[in-house]
Amino acid sequence: MELAMKRDIANLKKVGWATRLPMLIKTRTAWAGNLPILQILILITCLGFCRANGPATGEKASLVIYAAEKSSHPIPRNITGKFCEHLYFNITNGMDAQILRNPTFSDYPFRTGQESPDGVATFHYERQQIESNIRNSARNWGWPASEIDALIKSRNEAMACFWTKLGPVEASPDTGPYGGRAQRVRTRAASQGIAQWTWLPLHRIREYEFETWVRSPDLDTLKVAFFGPDGTEICAEKAISDITTNWQKFEGRLVIPENLPEDKAYKFAVIADKTGQFVIERVILRPADHINGADPDVIRFLRQSRLPILRWPGGNFASGYHWRDGVGPIEKRPTLPNYAWGQQENNFFGTDEFIAFCRAVGCEPMICINAGSGTVLEAAQWLEYCNGSIDTPMGKLRAANGHPAPYNVRHWEVGNELWGQWQYHWTTAEGYVDRYHRFVKALLEVDHNITIYACGAPVMWGKDWNDTLIAGASNILRITTDHPLIGGQVPADTEPLDVFRDFMAVPQVLEEKWAALESDMKNAGISDPRLAVTELQMFARIGQPSSADAPRLLSHETLVSPATHAEALYDVLIYHASVRLAPFVEMVTHSATVNHGGGLRKTRERVFANPCHYAQAMFTAFADAVPVKIELTSPAQTAPLVLPDLKNVTSACTYQTIDALAAQSQDGSLLISVVHRGASGPIDLEITIKDFLSTGRAELQTLTADVPWAANTLETPEAITPTTTAGKIENSKMLMIIKPYTVLRITVAKLR
Repeated sequence: MELAMKRDIANLKKVGWATRLPMLIKTRTAWAGNLPILQILILITCLGFCRANGPATGEKASLVIYAAEKSSHPIPRNITGKFCEHLYFNITNGMDAQILRNPTFSDYPFRTGQESPDGVATFHYERQQIESNIRNSARNWGWPASEIDALIKSRNEAMACFWTKLGPVEASPDTGPYGGRAQRVRTRAASQGIAQWTWLPLHRIREYEFETWVRSPDLDTLKVAFFGPDGTEICAEKAISDITTNWQKFEGRLVIPENLPEDKAYKFAVIADKTGQFVIERVILRPADHINGADPDVIRFLRQSRLPILRWPGGNFASGYHWRDGVGPIEKRPTLPNYAWGQQENNFFGTDEFIAFCRAVGCEPMICINAGSGTVLEAAQWLEYCNGSIDTPMGKLRAANGHPAPYNVRHWEVGNELWGQWQYHWTTAEGYVDRYHRFVKALLEVDHNITIYACGAPVMWGKDWNDTLIAGASNILRITTDHPLIGGQVPADTEPLDVFRDFMAVPQVLEEKWAALESDMKNAGISDPRLAVTELQMFARIGQPSSADAPRLLSHETLVSPATHAEALYDVLIYHASVRLAPFVEMVTHSATVNHGGGLRKTRERVFANPCHYAQAMFTAFADAVPVKIELTSPAQTAPLVLPDLKNVTSACTYQTIDALAAQSQDGSLLISVVHRGASGPIDLEITIKDFLSTGRAELQTLTADVPWAANTLETPEAITPTTTAGKIENSKMLMIIKPYTVLRITVAKLR
């Protein structure tokens, strides 16, 4: 019905109705009912919005809210979830509070950007390329330019990557107590050793904890120290003594003096007091205010946002992750190459740490199992480790690791993007159906109360995969997934606002395709199908100009991306679409938490939020609220179709400048969400509220920016944050002017 109605409206436009016809918000209303096309035409005509050949003014919009006409489907709280992955500095040096680079002294692989035919990342071996990568990375981690050559020279002389020689020491590889690489260092005089430069969260705390595993044949004392910002004078130190030839763990604390600056990098070092050798296997450095090893600022931001659910461990990483590597004593966990993204995986953040992180945040955990290189038995044992009693083998292992009570993880996703040849042991659609049957059987034998999510292909292009999955697994399939990572490579001479306009059209296209997917699942006999969007972000890249003499208009400063304000608008539009499709879309886990996609940024050990983080936090107020019927008229704009992923699925797309929904919260308040996704100017919005007795007062929370590519930065971390103002309702109406690029949440108190 919905798709047919949209076609009818499109046909009306072709035969001469206004090309920028203000339309009702969707043919499927916010309370998930369908109006006959005749009713829509009568309503549009009666409202006087049909202009034979003239465009709409683009200045006025009207929103009518019918508070008494409620949906039977409350808004699912999990549509404002997040996703995290062992990808660059999302978890390592991101969510994880551990500060140092390469704390396990391991080999440090740099990814080429290409995969093997089996979907495994390949790594650089050319010295020149590796040195270039180290040089670029060191600049961002506080290394003075004068010391980067020595860092590279140290690496070429068998010092672990991102560690440098302190004095003319001799470095050689060695082996740790449980295998894996360790670092042997021979000093030739006192005050020699190893070091690395790093930023510290001195804006928050001056005290730091360290743990290190060391042995020595001839030294009984070492010193762990910080040099001040000049790199010459020690400003904090702690001696570790009684070192022997056997491996031992040593712990201590260092305090940076209050008179030293907080915005400078410091040099961390391990130093010998005389000539000799020592072998060091790992050094872990954390701020003393860490929360179970996690960054307290990250925890604070996510907790304040009322995050409902967090997906882990990937992402592409999941297809090569073996969960047993990440449990048990941290010194026994292997450091391995990250076969999805390059760099090292030190396995400091495993299952137990993930659960502790979720509990600190106050959110539910979701686990994506390894259905790529992982086995069915491995997945079943992982579930038993999380949910089994201590009488089960894996429950007993969990208890031995300090966690006797089951974690009761309810959400389990069978594989990540296994349709993509960048996945470790990717497969065909038929191959995935086979895998899905085997994994589901094994998981349900362990715990039949869990919710299982299948690996669907993106609806923008993956219908063949999805049709095969639905046909081959309809007897056990209820929830499938989508990863709309939409964008593509855009020529550098593209007008930046055209990229923005296209992205604002994408949620409407997704809504139509998700509705079609729901229909396909029902037609296959799946009586109550659901969709989880388990990764989401804007995904455009800058390409070459379309011709040699074309001007370069796009830059990293003007391209809308997940870090920019445009992502905030985009995400709320996705939330709106999800609510309109109720109850089909039950979850969105947006990409991502820290230093990936949009969410939080951690730079120089300072954490700040992207605009989309605030938009997500604003929309969490709608969790469990009941949508009510609305009618919206608004000017429209047309997508220029510069994004390849959008152009590949539609030949034309017109959408409303204003998008909105309304719902009644559990405390009786009326919540209204409005997005102005236009680029042409402010709009006068009139809101009429029917069948709702209010106090006459409203709270308006506004998130806006002057341009859609505006962003928060380390220097201006709160340039774009929500502002709260008071509004007034008179005669059941509100009048307001909404700027372009605005997310607005209105809370109308109910008269008691």
